[in-house]
Amino acid sequence: MKNFFSSSSNRRPKVTPNRRKRLLFSYAPDWWALALFFSLDKVEGYRRVFSLEDTSLRHPFAVHERIPNIALYFICFGAPVILQPIINLLTIRSWWDLHNCNYPRMCVYLRNEIALSNTTITVILGLALTGAATQFVKITVGRPRPDIIDRCQPPAGAVDPTFGLTSWTVCTQTDNLMLRDGFRSFFSGHSSLSFAGLGFLSFYLAGKLHLFDSRGHAGKAWLALTPFGAASLVAISRTMDYRHHWQDVLVGAIVGTVLSYFAYRQYYPSLSSELSHRPYSPRIKREEKEVLPSHQRYPSPTGLPTQPNPFVHQQRVGNGSGLENGAGRYGDSGLSAEYELDGTVPRPGPGSLDEVWRDGEGREGFTSPGPHSPPLLPQPAGVQPRAADVV
Repeated sequence: MKNFFSSSSNRRPKVTPNRRKRLLFSYAPDWWALALFFSLDKVEGYRRVFSLEDTSLRHPFAVHERIPNIALYFICFGAPVILQPIINLLTIRSWWDLHNCNYPRMCVYLRNEIALSNTTITVILGLALTGAATQFVKITVGRPRPDIIDRCQPPAGAVDPTFGLTSWTVCTQTDNLMLRDGFRSFFSGHSSLSFAGLGFLSFYLAGKLHLFDSRGHAGKAWLALTPFGAASLVAISRTMDYRHHWQDVLVGAIVGTVLSYFAYRQYYPSLSSELSHRPYSPRIKREEKEVLPSHQRYPSPTGLPTQPNPFVHQQRVGNGSGLENGAGRYGDSGLSAEYELDGTVPRPGPGSLDEVWRDGEGREGFTSPGPHSPPLLPQPAGVQPRAADVV
């Protein structure tokens, strides 16, 4: 494996500082959402009033949870990260899929030292979005848990007001953390996070197995849905521990599934695509300095020597192997050859926001290149490119 990466680095130049900076900034929102998830846990949040006579709130407090937080983190994050390389090895065996290679060295390197797995980035994005949304809703809704009265420990003989409900101020509980957590029932974090992490694993399996290829293999469906079954067990355990109402785990499952698919689609095509087993190409396209050109000269049909055209590298031959230049052909194949890394799917859409905004400036006759196409350089006077030359 060491020789594999070293040989790749010898063939390809280092990433430019400008592209490294753009890559780091492109991943910043993912980490901001993750930081928001942990910071919102420290907020006191809203505490709704409740009735001491409500039997749905009189369940006992479970000291030992069936799935504690540490087990949840392993299920929603550790399991997808560990199982993805195994699935990759058994299916497509793609290094690009194993590593999110936004750099041309087959890996994303932060300061050329840290390699981030494509699955890790996708799972982090899905869990960060789901966790932040879950915590925000928890602290704003403030729904009491089914065991709130046991947590609250109201005084003996306490009853609801004649025309109203009871607030948390009647509680004699001295552990503020236990009491604060008692008003974070909606919606279930265990349910949403487990469906976010294992939901991605289900989508990943469905893409690699081409679940929606219209062939109707029941075995593939069962295999792809297995992670959802494990996530369901996590969600059901929360009702067994009387930590959540059934509505809490249901909404958490829906939110986790939706956001995990949203994260999945940032890095992989649709499950109905014929190339669903492949990841998307880099979100930040490679610059011209990062592509090593290989100049080629093709013989002239007249046998006479030809002079290179200064604009020759703009005009590509249909097969991408060379460029026409009068009677002879010359080619700098760096931009056309391997511009899209092998084993990837080009990202659809108009390209980056910078390109979209430049298009919106209203420059007449300007057409922005595609998100991963070679730049279109000015044509010489009197020469019009053929339709087949412009991709």
